[in-house]
Order: sequence, then C-alpha cells, then structure tokens
Amino acid sequence: MKSLLNPKFSALSPKASPFALFSLPSSRFSFRSNPRRIPNRLLRLNPSPCSSNNFCCTIQNRSLQTEPSPPPSGEIHVIVGPMFAGKTTSLLRRIQSETTNGRNVAIIKSSKDTRYGLDSIVTHDGAELPCWALENLSSFKQKFGIDAYEKLDVIGIDEAQFFDDLYEFCLQAADHDGKTVIVAGLDGNYLRRSFGSVLDIIPLADSVTKLTARCEICGKRACFTLRKTQDKQIELIGGVDVYMPVCRQHYVSGQVAMEATRHVLESHKVECASHT
Repeated sequence: MKSLLNPKFSALSPKASPFALFSLPSSRFSFRSNPRRIPNRLLRLNPSPCSSNNFCCTIQNRSLQTEPSPPPSGEIHVIVGPMFAGKTTSLLRRIQSETTNGRNVAIIKSSKDTRYGLDSIVTHDGAELPCWALENLSSFKQKFGIDAYEKLDVIGIDEAQFFDDLYEFCLQAADHDGKTVIVAGLDGNYLRRSFGSVLDIIPLADSVTKLTARCEICGKRACFTLRKTQDKQIELIGGVDVYMPVCRQHYVSGQVAMEATRHVLESHKVECASHT
C-alpha cells in the first residue's frame, strides 16, 4: 500500500489546501447609488455624522475581519466484539478501502501487543500492515510529525482497549482536526466487564459495529471471550493458547468449570503444603 503512512516510508501525495482565502474588491462595496441594498446585518448606525467614503471603508474593514470557515469535521467509527471475531481484519479492510480512494492513512496499535512484532498489525489469519506501536495516543502527533499529521485523512487504532487516553484522542482528532478515526478493540474483558476506554467513546461515534465469532464448543454465535488459564490479571495478552470465543451458554458453564478447577488446584496446594 503506497499511500500508507508508517515509520518506514511515507507516500503522501500533495493536496490542495482545504481552505481558500477570498478577498472582495472595493468596487463591490460602493453603495452610493442604492443604499437600500445594504444588508441589515452590515449596517450599524452611528449618532455622529460620517461621510459616504468613511462608511464604505467601514464595510470593507468588517469584511476583511470575517473569521475563516472552521475545518471540516471528522468521523469516528468503532468496531467491537470478542476475541477472534475479525475486528482487526475489518479495520484493515476499511483502511485499504480508504487508501484505494486516495486518502492518506496511518495505523496505530498498542506497544503492549508484541505477539506479531512491534512494527506491524497482524490479523489471526496472517494479514499484515505496517503500523505505529505507541504506549499512548497523545504522543502520536509529535512522533508522526506535525506537518505529516496535518495531511492525514484517516487514523486506524487497533487493540484500542489498551489506550487510557482513547477518549481524548478521538475527540480531538475528529471534532477539531477533521480526521476520520476507525477504532477496533474489545468491548469487554474475560469477566464480561468494560475493558479500557472503548465503551467510553460510543457516545462520540458515528457508527458502532458489533462483531461476533463462532463458539469453539458448539459452533453457535459467540459474543464472549473465555479465558482458559487460571490467571486473574485483567490485561493478559495471548492468543488461542489463552482465550477462546464462546456463546452465552458455554461461557457460563465454562466459568463454572474454571472456578471448580481453581478450587481443586488451591485445595491440592494446601494439602501439599501441610505434608511438607
């Protein structure tokens, strides 16, 4: 993808400035022949007398002080779902589509995710694109370069649940910088509780896509992620060796089975400790 912006290469095509400056010639503001055509909003009567030349100059000065039009507003699109639902694949598909349409793009992922290397975003199916691996999103503009950032049209964020400043970044990028931000991440952790700040940006989003996987046990639609190991920490990065997508029925039964296993293992440790 030649137009993809990443730490290794940049193929930004020059674009015309989105803002055009217009100046109106002074001849257009000669209202001597028919002063009734002056819009009411431009008229401001002064109690002191003034000449017609001074009046025309006042109108010209006010037109020059007109504020420039605000930058175009951006968009925020959120892709959520359990693990193995195809969130990253969907994100990459959107990014490739934007690139095909001639828009300048960049992809960010959390530096915590080192499963497939730091300088690329990789799906579970093996699709790969270069990216920026960052600890926080607030550093992106500075590291990417202010001038390069201004030319960006689309920003993709993968594994968004690991960014604590996700809300602030998306708000600034879309509302004030005019960027299209495409966010992919887990909406819930293995305990089915809110994970990171992903759900916080739902009120900001133009669209929200909830993907599902296939239950590894019965093959039905899977909306939840079941952790296979005994680890209890919230942030535990892993793949099929640690997690699997399950339906509601097998999530509940799986949690019961995992809890029973924990009790057995803990009691076994206690017995072993008592015999030593």
